[in-house]
This record gives sequence, C-alpha cells and structure tokens, in this order.
Amino acid sequence: MHKDIRLHGQAREGIEYYVMVVGTEAYQRYFFNIVQEDDQLRIFSPGNEFIIDTQGISHLGNGGYFCEYMFGVDLPTTDLTKPEIINRLVMYGGQLDETGGAVRFSDQSSGSESYDRIFFDGNAVCNYFFFVHSPLLSRTLRHQQEELVRQIGKSIKRSTAIGEERDDILIEEIFPLFKDAGTQLFIIKLINCRHNEYRNLFRQLYFQNKKISDEDFNRLVTLAAGHQIDRYQQERIRIDVMYRHPANKRIVDEYRNILLSCNDRGIISNLDNARLTRLKTLSVRNKLPGALFYTLDEMLKKGRNLTTMDELDYLSETRQILEGIFLREKQIESRIDREDMLKLIRAKKCAMENRDHSFDQLMLDASKECDEKIRDGADPELLDGFSYVITYLDRFDSVANLISNLAFMENVRINDEILRGLLEHKAAFDNLQDNCFRQLFIRDLFENAYLGRFGRRKVQALMDGLEEIEACNSSIEALSRRLLEIDNEERISLVLLEHVRDRIRNFYSRFSTKADQQALRREVTEELKTRRRIETDIPDHLFNETIFTIKKEAMYLHTLLPAIISECNVGLREDFLENSGLDRFYVEELEREYYEKNGLDLEGLYQIRKGLS
Repeated sequence: MHKDIRLHGQAREGIEYYVMVVGTEAYQRYFFNIVQEDDQLRIFSPGNEFIIDTQGISHLGNGGYFCEYMFGVDLPTTDLTKPEIINRLVMYGGQLDETGGAVRFSDQSSGSESYDRIFFDGNAVCNYFFFVHSPLLSRTLRHQQEELVRQIGKSIKRSTAIGEERDDILIEEIFPLFKDAGTQLFIIKLINCRHNEYRNLFRQLYFQNKKISDEDFNRLVTLAAGHQIDRYQQERIRIDVMYRHPANKRIVDEYRNILLSCNDRGIISNLDNARLTRLKTLSVRNKLPGALFYTLDEMLKKGRNLTTMDELDYLSETRQILEGIFLREKQIESRIDREDMLKLIRAKKCAMENRDHSFDQLMLDASKECDEKIRDGADPELLDGFSYVITYLDRFDSVANLISNLAFMENVRINDEILRGLLEHKAAFDNLQDNCFRQLFIRDLFENAYLGRFGRRKVQALMDGLEEIEACNSSIEALSRRLLEIDNEERISLVLLEHVRDRIRNFYSRFSTKADQQALRREVTEELKTRRRIETDIPDHLFNETIFTIKKEAMYLHTLLPAIISECNVGLREDFLENSGLDRFYVEELEREYYEKNGLDLEGLYQIRKGLS
C-alpha cells in the first residue's frame, strides 16, 4: 500500500506549488530542504533534483513535465491524429529523430525554465513536473527515460485527471504502473494563480449563456490589467474555455475527426465537405469563435493539399443541411431552422429549373439512411427533423404545381377547399421569411416571357385575394368568385377568337366598319348560343379585344413576319412581342402555321427564336 506526502506553498506572488511524494516508504525518507538565503525549495532523491525559486525552476536527473493541451496549441501530428490523447508529455533529454520520427534520449537532461516560459509553452494555468527513484531503473539516464515512457507515458497522455487537477486520481492511475514496492514518485504541480482567476471568471460568465456582455467584458479587462496578463494569454485562455463548453466541444471534436479522416485520404469528398460546412454553420448559431475552426484547419491542412470535389452550390448546401440531421447521434444539436428550410426549398427550385434529379436523389439517400439508423436502434426523434423537411418540400410541390397550372393552363378551376389549403401554405412559407411565398412562386413567374395575359390576371387576382383574406378584408368565397369570372372570360375569349377568325376568313374580307363588326358580332353570338358554347351575350370588351387581336395578327403575318424572315431581324420580332400584348405562345403558333402554309424550313424559325434566348 502506497502513501503520499504533500507540500504546498508559493514560489512567489501569483505562482503556487504543490509537491507530492508517493511511495510505500514515503514517510521514512527525507525528500526536500529549504535554502533560506536563496529562497529556494529543493526536492531530491538519489540522482534527481528539482529546485523551485522565485524566478523559475531547475532540474537534473530523470523525468519531465506534462500538462493538459490547451485548444489551439500546435500539437505534434502523432498526438493530433489520436483524439484520445489530451495531454502533453515532454521527457528531459529527448529529441525527435527527423528520419524515423522516433524520440531519442541522451544523458544530458538537466535544465531550467522561467515561470513565464513554463506557462507560455505549456498550459497557461497548471503544469506538472515529475521524477522517479527506483532501484529497478537502469543506471544511465537515457535508458531510464525510455523505461519511464514505456511504463507511464501512455497513461499520462490520456488521463483526464490532469486537466481536472485531480491529483489523487492521477496518483492512483500512475503509481501502480511501476510495479515496484521500492519506487518513489515525485510530482510537482505549478499553478499560475492570476491566469487561474482570469480563467475561472471567464468560464463562469461564458457558461451562463455562451456570450459575454459589455459589462462582464469590462470586468475581465480590469482583472487582466490588474494582474498584468498579456493579450496572448488572455486569448488562449478564452478560446480554451469556449472549446470546453460541452455543446461547443462536441461540434469542434466532430469537425476535427472529419478533417482527420479527409487528411488520411488526401481529399475532401462532397459528403465530408457537407458535414464540415454544416458544423461551421452550427458554430455560428452557437456563437462559437471562428478561431476554433481556423486553428484546426491550419494544423490539419499544413503541408497537405487537400482537394475538394466540385459540386453545384445548391446541391452542396442541400447535402450539408441533410447531413446535419444525423449529427444529433453525436449529441450535437443540429435542428433545421427557418434559414435552413428556406435554403432547401430554393435548392429544390433550382433543381427543378435545371431539370436536375440530383436533389431528389439526395433526399432519397437521406430518407434511406434515416430509416436504416432507426431500424438499427437510433433515436426515433431522428425522423422528426427529416419529416419537417419533407412536409415543407411537399408544400412546395403542391403550390408550385397549382400556380403553374393556373398561370399557363386554360380552364383551371380552383375551388374553396383548394384556396383554404393555399392560404395555409402561404402562411407556412411566410413564416420562414417575410414575403417568402411571393418570392418563391410569383416574382420569377411574372418575369416569364411566356406568361399570358389571362394567366397573369389569375395569378395577380389570387395573390391580391389571399392578402386581402389575411387582412380580414375579403373571404375565400369572394376570391373563388373572382377567379371563376376570369376563367369564364378566358374561356369565352378563346372560343370567340376561334370563331371570329374563321368567320372573317370565310365571309368577311372587310370588317373595319362599325356596321360590319356589329353584324359579325350578332352572327357569332347566335352561332355560339346555338352550339351552347356561351349562354349570355358577348361582353363588349371581349369582342373588341378579339377584333384588335385579329388585326394585330394580320399585320404581323402579312407585314412584319416576312421582313423578320428575310432580314433575320430578331429585334423586330422581339419588339412586336413586347408591345403588341399578344401571348408568346399564341404568336409562336401563328409562326408555325405560316411556315407550314408557305412550305418554309422550320429550322429557320428555330434559329430566329434562338436569337432571343
């Protein structure tokens, strides 16, 4: 059974020490003396010496020092690639063999360090030093160091007790590894009290709500100034504390693990890039400092040209948001918020416009992965995030199809039930962002050159009506009646145009006079009623618009189109389309009939149309 003796004191103002001597005969041996005139504490065993004075420490013999890695320090590659290694261990007299990468020891192990250098090179708050006396150790120092590394090195580099400053647990972990009843272990712990006070205050303030108010920051500034803590030490302490917040640590550690995996392969895949981007997005939401990620990027990419596979931006965004759903398995909160959902919807819209099925494949893959993880025992709540996405994307499909049909198809009827659903969809989209519904479904639609006048009227009436209903100034029934009126006008207009054009071609070579037009109107009205195509008289404005359309049609076919064809004058065609008010679909059908009637090569027509694209 081992025993330990502990000494505690101050090396100077702001520097505190603890000396622990562990062994089965710890009480029966002298191990320290105080040199009053030099203000020194000397700890010793045969062949080993450690001196603490007001300026720093000095040592000879075996052993070394260890501390918990602070986040952001330049870790050796061998430690960085092993997440379980959390502590730094430096053995006296050790040098890295540049050729093989192994550590070689010499018998020259003595040295000294100032307190400033100790807390600069090591941990800013707490550092441990040690040496060992054992009759079983080799006689030469270099062999003693090699034996000590083999015996306790692995345990020291992985012990959580070091960062927690649990000296009792640390001793319980290390001392039994010597397996020698005669061994004495000497551990000296040095604490920078000023840095410790700054760290504790910052941790207390930051852990309350993960942000520092101006008032609290002023407290930190005052404390740092009073203790003369330089800015570099302040920054590394703050970054280390922020990293150790449990929510932050999970995100940063996962980022490191992914980057390490990419490092091994020498490439960042689309999937890896999505996960990395998602984690950075979460870091912004959680108010993590960018330095946590910049530091990792620099350490892991240094000297390595990691390449990223190219992917369309909207697919890349989709992938990283979907990958975020599965981060909750690693206890990383990655819920999909409004901004994410809006990005997914816009990505789906881009995919539809590009006729790109990759988006749908990503959704299918995510769905399968979600099902498989739940089948294998994952938290069923994993499905909640994915269901939220699917619900909104289904809404998008439903609304996009409905408005597209309303805008571009004839005789599309929308009943009260459909309008109620549409009103619900609009509220859901506008909840993501103000005016989101209009931006997603209406803005680009109104810029579409193929949107006809009746389609434009129906969509505009729909939007006006929905907004009036939301403002409690109208009703579903009133909007339904308005859309039905426009639909009836469209239906009558189409029938009227067909019959009036046919009548003019067959019976009325001239229809410029009022009398001719009235006669034509009576005949057409009577014929359409007889065929039960209309039930009431033709409204004046519809008949007048029909006559005007036919006149513009005649002018285009007999005057402008021949000139456009002979001169390949694309500008003239576009000018007519913009100013005539005729629907582009309608004009293109007239052109096709003209080419076929005159035996012209349709390829020439396609070339003219391409000039506008």
